[in-house]
Amino acid sequence: MSEVEVNKDKLIADLKAVAADTEELLRATAGQAGEKAVELRERLTSVMNSAKSTCQRLEAKATEGAENTDKLIRDHPYESIGIGFGVGLLLGLILGRR
Repeated sequence: MSEVEVNKDKLIADLKAVAADTEELLRATAGQAGEKAVELRERLTSVMNSAKSTCQRLEAKATEGAENTDKLIRDHPYESIGIGFGVGLLLGLILGRR
């Protein structure tokens, strides 16, 4: 698994954990009375729904990007190796001068 996939998976897991914690907080404070508490719960619920939607879109987009990259590399393996070699060589030259 690449570093990008690990970071994406960690971000998604963290967002899901925050969503679960927020939902638990909303359940725990459901009995709290007062106009301010009700308003805050409504705003928090709205933000959580938006965050869940964004997380799902991010997950779908990342998966689609990974699939497209995989297909491109499988369709053009030698070109991919050449590009990787060239980028590595350039980075080596640039970093070697420092």
